[in-house]
Amino acid sequence: MQTLRVNIFNTSSNLPLLAAQQAGCFERRGLQLAIQHTPNSDAQRAGLAEGHFDIAHAAVDNAVAMVQAGQPVVIVLGGDAGMNDLMVRPEIQSLDDLRGKVLAVDAPNTAYALVAKKILKNHGLIEGRDYTHKLAGGTGPRAAAMLADPQLAAAMINPPFSFTVREQGLKSLGSQYQLLGPYQATGAFVLRDWAQAHRALLVSYLAAYIEGQRLVLDPAQRDTMLALLRDNFKLAAAAALGTYEALITPGSGLAVDARFSEQGFHTVLAIRAELEGMWGGTPPPASQFVDLSYFEQALPLAAKA
Repeated sequence: MQTLRVNIFNTSSNLPLLAAQQAGCFERRGLQLAIQHTPNSDAQRAGLAEGHFDIAHAAVDNAVAMVQAGQPVVIVLGGDAGMNDLMVRPEIQSLDDLRGKVLAVDAPNTAYALVAKKILKNHGLIEGRDYTHKLAGGTGPRAAAMLADPQLAAAMINPPFSFTVREQGLKSLGSQYQLLGPYQATGAFVLRDWAQAHRALLVSYLAAYIEGQRLVLDPAQRDTMLALLRDNFKLAAAAALGTYEALITPGSGLAVDARFSEQGFHTVLAIRAELEGMWGGTPPPASQFVDLSYFEQALPLAAKA
């Protein structure tokens, strides 16, 4: 058995990973996973750069941030479109009500923080002028912080937490997909040198992951997936069902075969160019950040669900 160190956020985006593990997809390929959970994206980016693990699964905008910081990272797999909702406190009735309020974020200049800022900007709200932000960690800690701190008025939250916080009084002003459109959210990224030195290992991992993605999207596996969600995230039946339905929703949920969305990634780069003033306002080619040759090699090796 070869051990792969995989770092993830504790969210339902990782259901394909859990499904593949349960079905023995990694074990059949001689792979053993050492799963690490990250508290936030800063810790994950630092850990990958320092070689504390081999593969990261998170919003791929984090990989873009690492490349821009001079770190040799490459995106090798897609995953999903985010499934985020703009969750707000009960007294917030509209985006206009967020004037003078505080937005809870993980890191202020990557991924879903930039998504939230773009959504608010599209509705005339500018950070620093109309609202401020506060660091609150990854999705789970961020959801908990919103429930605990009445000053935190809004945050991008994805399943299962977008459903569990509803049970405690928070509400959605709309999904990320509704408010922004296609977006390449979760994906896998690695250090370029590691990928080149471990191509066969990475291809085997991706093939197993694709199988897990197919299992989640297979209607015949519905009951198995619901049980995985309930057991791994300690969810009530209603929250598990809502999370599952979000995962399988075309466009906003899991991508077929964990394919990478070029259209969605253009949105990622365009938001960073606009809000962070990068690249002179013109997004660079995706090839600067992405190498799908590993995925293309893995795809025919993955078993059908």
